[in-house]
Amino acid sequence: MQELKGKSVFGGIAIGRISVYNKDESTVKRVKIEDTAAEVKRFEEAKETAKEQLQALYEKALVEVGEVNAMIFDVHQMMLDDLDYVEAITHMIENQGINAEYAVATTGDNFSNMFAAMDDDYMKARAADVKDISNRVVKILQGKKDSVLDGDEPVILLADDLAPSETVQLDKSKVLAFVTRHGSTNSHTAILARTMNIPALIGVKFEENVDGRFAIVDGYNGSVYVEPTDDVVKEYESKKQEAEEKKRLLQELKGKENITLDGKKIKLYANIGGVADVASALQNDAEGIGLFRSEFLYLESNTFPTEEEQFQAYKTVAENMAGKKVIIRTLDIGADKQVDYFNLDKEDNPAMGYRAIRICLTQPEIFKTQLRAIFRASYYGNIGVMYPMIISVAEVQKIHAIVDEVKAELDAQGLPYGDVEQGIMIETPAAVMMSAELAKEVDFFSIGTNDLTQYTLAIDRQNPKLDDFYDSHHPAILRMIQMVIDNGHKEGCWVGICGELGADTTLTETFLKMGIDELSVSPSMIFPVRDKIRSTDTTK
Repeated sequence: MQELKGKSVFGGIAIGRISVYNKDESTVKRVKIEDTAAEVKRFEEAKETAKEQLQALYEKALVEVGEVNAMIFDVHQMMLDDLDYVEAITHMIENQGINAEYAVATTGDNFSNMFAAMDDDYMKARAADVKDISNRVVKILQGKKDSVLDGDEPVILLADDLAPSETVQLDKSKVLAFVTRHGSTNSHTAILARTMNIPALIGVKFEENVDGRFAIVDGYNGSVYVEPTDDVVKEYESKKQEAEEKKRLLQELKGKENITLDGKKIKLYANIGGVADVASALQNDAEGIGLFRSEFLYLESNTFPTEEEQFQAYKTVAENMAGKKVIIRTLDIGADKQVDYFNLDKEDNPAMGYRAIRICLTQPEIFKTQLRAIFRASYYGNIGVMYPMIISVAEVQKIHAIVDEVKAELDAQGLPYGDVEQGIMIETPAAVMMSAELAKEVDFFSIGTNDLTQYTLAIDRQNPKLDDFYDSHHPAILRMIQMVIDNGHKEGCWVGICGELGADTTLTETFLKMGIDELSVSPSMIFPVRDKIRSTDTTK
């Protein structure tokens, strides 16, 4: 038995086989081919396999995210049959006598560059699509796996690190645990693990030869046991059963009110990253959605999501929540959430750079598309909207002016919309200090404790070397939260917490005594937080 040590970012026990995820960084080499007819046939077979994969993805997306969002896989299938694209590849193989991989990769680059240089925005967007389908065909020709997880058996996923754009594409039903060499306790992989209620470790030094081996992940003590002995397996199977029994007992809280022993009620909502997460929110009895991270619609796409694509996603969530509150955060792209087609410049300090509301206010055409989709969807449910990274009253007033334009456009088109509550994220010290004035402009505050802690303590929360200095319980943070609650309430603003601190049950009683109105947490944490609320007496 081999024991690997790391740092726990979410507790729990996972037992299963390891799958090591290696990012595909291989280059395509040019190889001279004698039998060009056989090479053309090899390309055509790979192309058909790619279409089969895309059809399977289309059918999976159809169920999870609806027809509009699934259409990209249908479009990719059609592009693979494009006559100009196919002829360019076969002509290169036949005339130059080269291997199919090189012909596909070169044609993909040529077509992508051609589309990118066009003036038409729609055609520009096809540049990423043709690159994507070419990469898929090359992988098939090279005999590489299409997906991070393409087997039937759920696995313990080991990786160097996982970017947000990679985590959103995972088949989450096949992940038992996350184990990474790098990353931090506040990374998006860690947040995803908490959302999925599965163990996660960081800082684990593992060798590639552990791939496929049987293992146990202990998310409580930060250990991975590779090829454990029978006694260790028996011990952890027993521990896993105990944890599942505790989870079952918590499930008995389903349908119970979020009310303290002294009668104080609080709203307990869920944080989600996409349409597919609604099922988990409902299963865990969330009263509503306190944070819909809309940027994942952008991270999952090869180009800017259209108004219709966004409308369908927001409408689906609103309808599925059946009248319960759904608060959509406008796109929070930038910092550690990079999207190629935004063409953002490389920044020395991206966490303090061009991100979130700053993109929206300087590129209002992107912002208005999202707002139109949100307001249209509000007709079908109880939708609120909140704006991230606010630092001033002037910003909120600019947002209101854009919202008024959007409403006027929808009115002119005869498109109905509901009564949308508007709030802001409090995640900068500036917003805390201006909260008395900001409360006069909005309906609610939602405190984003992850970034608020980062900016207040001057600590990059993505830097694992600073984990020992990162103190989310710092008195300065707690004082700021109290200030925001007090200033919000003076102006009739309700105040919630949607950052990871909201799920910290060691602070639940403190937040209740502060007067917090709402906590929005990962779906898996709703029952533990409810249990804490119901056992608290704020008068003592």
